[in-house]
Amino acid sequence: MSAPAITPVFVRLKLSLLRNGLRRSGGRKAAYVASAVGALLLAVLQTLGLVALRGHAHVESLAVLAVAVLGLGWAVMPLFFPGGDETLDATRLVMLPLRPRPLVRALLAASLVGIGPLFTLCLLAGSVLAVARGAAAFAVGVLAVALALLVCVAVARAVAAANVRLLTSRKGRDLAVLSGLVVAIGAQIVNFGVQRLGSSGLGELAPVGDVLMWVPPASAVGAVHAVGEGAYGVAAAQLALTAAALAVALAVWSRHLTRLMTAPDGSTLAGTESAARERRASGLARLLPPGRTGTVMERGLRYVWRDPKLKAAWVTSLAIGLIVPVFNAWQGTGSVYFACFAAGMLGIQMYNQFGQDGSAFWMVAMTISSTRDACAELRARAYALLLITLPYAALVTVVTTAMLGDWRRLPEALGLSFALLGAMLATGAWTSARFPYSIPQEGYKNVAPGQTGLAWISVFGGMMAAALLCAPVIALTIWLNLSAGGARLAWLLLPVGTGYGAVLTVAGLRLAAPRTARRLPEILGAVSKG
Repeated sequence: MSAPAITPVFVRLKLSLLRNGLRRSGGRKAAYVASAVGALLLAVLQTLGLVALRGHAHVESLAVLAVAVLGLGWAVMPLFFPGGDETLDATRLVMLPLRPRPLVRALLAASLVGIGPLFTLCLLAGSVLAVARGAAAFAVGVLAVALALLVCVAVARAVAAANVRLLTSRKGRDLAVLSGLVVAIGAQIVNFGVQRLGSSGLGELAPVGDVLMWVPPASAVGAVHAVGEGAYGVAAAQLALTAAALAVALAVWSRHLTRLMTAPDGSTLAGTESAARERRASGLARLLPPGRTGTVMERGLRYVWRDPKLKAAWVTSLAIGLIVPVFNAWQGTGSVYFACFAAGMLGIQMYNQFGQDGSAFWMVAMTISSTRDACAELRARAYALLLITLPYAALVTVVTTAMLGDWRRLPEALGLSFALLGAMLATGAWTSARFPYSIPQEGYKNVAPGQTGLAWISVFGGMMAAALLCAPVIALTIWLNLSAGGARLAWLLLPVGTGYGAVLTVAGLRLAAPRTARRLPEILGAVSKG
């Protein structure tokens, strides 16, 4: 007697999960309906827009790019929105006697139920309608839409199965904070792309489209366009590539699913592996100075790597600090001085140093019994920041200068960047002791309730003070550029700016140390409120 088909069961299960989820509260139902209407409205508008471009000389490049971006979105969606689909957690099926292949088919069918697949289907249909020419192209388009949709869903499932242990943990859920960074950077890239298209037309996408036509799932849309052009061999190759991508995604998904449902959970294993991993990771300490300085530096660097909110702040600063000067230089409207934006974004990380420790700051406070201890603590924290910020600010400055070809101003830009970085380290150390505030460990807020004013004073007040401290170097730069023969001495701005920034850093640390030592109880109370 053959086993009953489980695919219909899983589809009904998905529908039941959606229906029961909406029954929990009226607010949840309203939010779901509003998001569904908004997504479908956007899908319809995009489909109509693509159809309206039918017949344009380069519409296939736009359609291929849209499908490629859509496929990328499906690939990264499980990493940033693990709670968006309850059926992504296959560990709930571990105790059921299910074989991998029937389970993959059933989960694939269940994955096609929802707003996301419907949105994807609309966009794929609009892309095919925009590029199809002739009955044969429309016939191939039906197969292309089905293949592209299955590739998107299968890739998302494979990514979720490969990372399900992380995504269902508390730390994995905290990583969703990074989704805001992805949206912010993506918005900058889209804005830049729209500006370029508005000035140059869709022809700018042709080189990108020629490449993406061979990248699944966009290759399926490329096959439809190739059939319309009479290139049946190219179309067959692109369809075969899409089908191969689907087979690979299903195979990877099946393998991870099998391992997930048969291998023991890491939490049930002995701690030898994690202990060995910790011993290997401790190799960082050998590269740092000995004593308290190296210990504090290592602790700060580990915070950057392990704490989701701190990591998101650092990645945001690194990304935006590079995007602003590079994109402006790419557009031909930038200046080498825009590279100072990287130093400014990274210098912000010095503010509220003790608030980043949270309630764990009491352990640090126990090691501070004098002004000397406080100075050593602040100095080591500044060194940890400089380990990343100094080479990165220099790299961004060199890249921006190379894109603009204005090598004569490289010493000026580097000197200004280093002076600004030193000023922000100085003011950051002082405001960390004078205006500490708590950062909540859970949720998306970066300031505890009732401390917003402290955060504004600390960050924006410190930034204004840093700008004022940099005024002498800025004035010297302006004077050398306006005076006759001053251009020959502009190279002096590099050692002057570097030395000035170092002096400011040392002075700021020395001024902040006694205040830190005196206000330890107040600082501990302020940073522990979250």
